[in-house]
Amino acid sequence: MAVHDFTSQRLFVDHPLGEGARIPCTPEQASYLRSVLRLGEGDEILIFNGRDGEWRARLSEAGKRGAALEAQSLTRAQEGGPDLHYLFAPLKRARLDYMVQKAAEMGVARLVPVLTRHTVAERVNLERMRANAIEAAEQCGILRVPEIAEPVKLASLLDTWDASRRLIFCDEAAEQTSPLAALGGVAPGPLAVLIGPEGGFSPDEREMIRARPEAIALSLGPRIMRADTAAVAALALVNAALGDWR
Repeated sequence: MAVHDFTSQRLFVDHPLGEGARIPCTPEQASYLRSVLRLGEGDEILIFNGRDGEWRARLSEAGKRGAALEAQSLTRAQEGGPDLHYLFAPLKRARLDYMVQKAAEMGVARLVPVLTRHTVAERVNLERMRANAIEAAEQCGILRVPEIAEPVKLASLLDTWDASRRLIFCDEAAEQTSPLAALGGVAPGPLAVLIGPEGGFSPDEREMIRARPEAIALSLGPRIMRADTAAVAALALVNAALGDWR
């Protein structure tokens, strides 16, 4: 298990990083650095952008009108992760926040909201999703921030599916009741996990998914889980069997 510096504060910045790079802070970041963290000019913080690794940076300006950081030294090289997409029927606000945070912590590379017949929340705030993914990365020492995709209807998703990516979908009606046995014969490679809405997939949706040769039905045991709980369970199983937990 990697050991990270959890004593230093971390901040995501949307700016190229390298030795000596000057990073202007947004007004929100400047307020956070000054008013919440109580940092002053010359104080240090860890920064990352999801591409260029983690850097120790010094607060070079801390005035009333804003703040800026200067990258000093690389503390960790950029890390990758499993080629794992997480596809999900959107949930209502608080539970969607939780699910996005947990998916980011699990190392997911891409988050894709999928609209199904029984989806309860068809409007998705993508900026809020990204903010939650960034917050999870800042707090948990993650260097990769998942890409946030536009919502897509299930039928359109399946019509344009990349045949090289295995599609693992959670299905209480899966013939193989052991999730580890279901994943045991899957070869390493690009993966996607699909979890439906609280009401489950409709019969025709289940048929559409099963018609894809890349699809693998995954049971999550004898109890019906809420969608946000199922996300954590399914991603943990896939990471343990096929991802970077091995």
